[in-house]
Amino acid sequence: MFMKRSVRQLTRTLVTGLLAALPLIVTVAVFIWLGRLLYAWLGPSSLVGQVFVGLGLGLSGSVMLGYVLGALIIVLGVYALGLLVEGGLQRGLVRLVNAVVSRIPLVRNVYDLISRFVDLLSQNGDDGLKSMRPVWCSFGGSGGVKVLGLLSTPEPVEIDGQRYLAVLVPTAPVPVGGGLLYVQESWVTPADVGMDGLTSIYVSMGVTSGQVLGRSPASPKAPDPAA
Repeated sequence: MFMKRSVRQLTRTLVTGLLAALPLIVTVAVFIWLGRLLYAWLGPSSLVGQVFVGLGLGLSGSVMLGYVLGALIIVLGVYALGLLVEGGLQRGLVRLVNAVVSRIPLVRNVYDLISRFVDLLSQNGDDGLKSMRPVWCSFGGSGGVKVLGLLSTPEPVEIDGQRYLAVLVPTAPVPVGGGLLYVQESWVTPADVGMDGLTSIYVSMGVTSGQVLGRSPASPKAPDPAA
């Protein structure tokens, strides 16, 4: 009996310590995964890394040193481009690039899509992605299913004679993906949770719903008929 109690106590303490260390372990694992992913994409053996090595190899006989020098050259080039943009001197270069790219059919479509997305990110005020806000989508009436989403734009569109709003519904636990739904305007109401709250709910797969939305008071217990 004493042995069983000791084993149970040891197991409980071990599990408690593991649960306490789990957030730190997961955080370290995520950063290790990101580091490996970046190394696979940008490391010396990757396609981008080969470009870095090719740029810097003429300045050094070492592959690793050539990679560092090549990366430094790229960073300096991007910084110089930033100076041109701030000075407004890049407009002629942009017109030249657009004129050349617009003549290549497939490349033109991809370049146009990326350019529009970058312009959307760079808009100020309430334009672009800054106009997005959390909303509730009610399916099946007031007592139906509630879906927490992100309003893409406050401007409705007309579909089959009715007004609809474009709502992005993220996925859990990685909210960077999801689906785009066109929901009837009357079914969409603002959600007072903020972007941090919406992200927290989806990343935690709903575990933090009580913290963000507020916990419901406990239901009163029904009287015991046998009492």
